[in-house]
Amino acid sequence: MPASATPQSYALAGQTRRVIGSLFETEQWWRDHYYYIKLSGYVLRPRYNPIWEPSWIRSGKDFFSTEDGQPSILRAAMDATRQPDGKQVMLKKVTPDEGPHELRIAQYFSSPDLAQDPSNHCVPLLDVIEMPNTGHRLMVMPFLRPFNNPHFQTFGEFVAFFTQICQGLHFMHKRNIAHRDCTVNNIMFDPSGMYPEGFHPRQIDRSRDFRGRAKRYTRTERPPRYYLIDFGLSRKYPSRDVLDMPLRGGDKSAPEHRDGRWCNPFHTDVYYLGNLVRHEFMRKYEGFEFMEDLVDEMTDMNPSKRPLIEDVIVEFSWIRESLSGFKLRSPIISKREPRLFAAFHRVEQAVLTLGYLVSRKAAIPEA
Repeated sequence: MPASATPQSYALAGQTRRVIGSLFETEQWWRDHYYYIKLSGYVLRPRYNPIWEPSWIRSGKDFFSTEDGQPSILRAAMDATRQPDGKQVMLKKVTPDEGPHELRIAQYFSSPDLAQDPSNHCVPLLDVIEMPNTGHRLMVMPFLRPFNNPHFQTFGEFVAFFTQICQGLHFMHKRNIAHRDCTVNNIMFDPSGMYPEGFHPRQIDRSRDFRGRAKRYTRTERPPRYYLIDFGLSRKYPSRDVLDMPLRGGDKSAPEHRDGRWCNPFHTDVYYLGNLVRHEFMRKYEGFEFMEDLVDEMTDMNPSKRPLIEDVIVEFSWIRESLSGFKLRSPIISKREPRLFAAFHRVEQAVLTLGYLVSRKAAIPEA
């Protein structure tokens, strides 16, 4: 029985009646191109197969508790499985007018000469699928995970993260390319080591088959590699001594954007990274006082007074050297966590640390 035949449906004001659990309008494009995408070597989830029949109709389960009841909420991106190796990938739909910078810059960073550079933390472009008669191209990239999910367990894990992202931003800047949106949603990590069996693309703590929790290791056990993604606002310039019109991405707090005047986008990139550390670590967790001075410099109200990314790397290397092994292996505790829970986490981390020491896991887990 097709989904359209089910009695469960609802309508929003001014919209066509929609069956609960059926495809959203943003998903229908992927269903309509399922076979061509499969012919190109990538298989979408069963939900997007044109002959899909919802599993919950026969099982009697609630649609949201089933694998094929999980929708994609992104307008232009979709997860897929690459044939024949079964690797999870992400497909991103771009058009010549929407994404000329993104595709060109992604291709540049994935060129043979640059792809092997260990300081390149720009998401690799694995393939490009030309979609006939649509004007669209599909960028094929690794299937990544938000950089802060799961939470960081130790300060050494944070140090490894910040080191890599500074390297990645420096890699871009020294080639005169500003990211212009290196904010919380555009930094991710390769989960293939931490999640060797993968995870479900919509419920990322569930297994790929949706039958249980995804098996995972810690960042210390299997150090991940972090990536900068989404070059839609990125631009290449003749030098770093430039001004350009402000482009507001995920972080709209940069002071130079408030009056709409042209500004140096490389200075703004440094602000974004410093502000991310402030909001995602310093304000949420105890023990990040060692980052205060550097973050204050990176987020200075006067953009010209902010350090270059090279200077950030040098200053952070001094900070990194000053941190003891005890500090690096110490647990990161939420400021909102009750004392009893915090004490439990410290004991739990102490047990993990003993195992790490026995197995000679580094305090700063480098990928």
